Amino acid sequence: MGHFQLLAQPLWVNMLVFVPMALFFIWRSRGIQISSKKLAVAAIFATAFGFVEATVVVYLRAATGLLPGYTGASSQIQQTGETAHPEIPTVNQLPQALLTLEMVREGATMVMLVSIAFLTVSSRRERWAVFLWTFAVWDISYYAGLWATIRWPTSLKDLDILFLIPVPWLAQVWYPLLVSSLTLVAVGLSRRKAGLVQLALSPKAGSESWPSSTPTLRNQRR
Repeated sequence: MGHFQLLAQPLWVNMLVFVPMALFFIWRSRGIQISSKKLAVAAIFATAFGFVEATVVVYLRAATGLLPGYTGASSQIQQTGETAHPEIPTVNQLPQALLTLEMVREGATMVMLVSIAFLTVSSRRERWAVFLWTFAVWDISYYAGLWATIRWPTSLKDLDILFLIPVPWLAQVWYPLLVSSLTLVAVGLSRRKAGLVQLALSPKAGSESWPSSTPTLRNQRR
């Protein structure tokens, strides 16, 4: 178990923690109009996709010999993870061909997450919210999937390679989980704000219906 590391690398990666808070203040005036059903469906997709992402990492470790003790039996996957606690592979440990393939896969992953946002809602404001919501659930599910299969990370202080595009992002596991959790909170609170706005507008909508109903009553009396 390593020591606590506050800053991620490169340094600009640390700015990501402010993105959920900034978006919440941007969204809070009008809120975001996304139904709970749409968010639930996006979360289901992201959870399944996160597990797929985790299995890809397991395959990658096994293929490059970075899963100690694994010789090909599926029953050994969790056992080797529990006994050896393999560290996340460094960029230098990956062959250039696999490194290039990983970068392409990361790009394809982002395309899939963006596509879900475009298919779910129509406005730019809500698409951003759905994309970030899906990304956050996918990220949390990814680490949960890794822990369920190979018992990694063993600690929130384990170092991880978050992304390779445009350069490798390095941070302890607690950092992406924090950013993803804040993102879920920001989207959830902004959606509640939207509900309050709708309630505030509902009396106005009701008052506008009175003039149209009044002539009808008068006509009935005549």
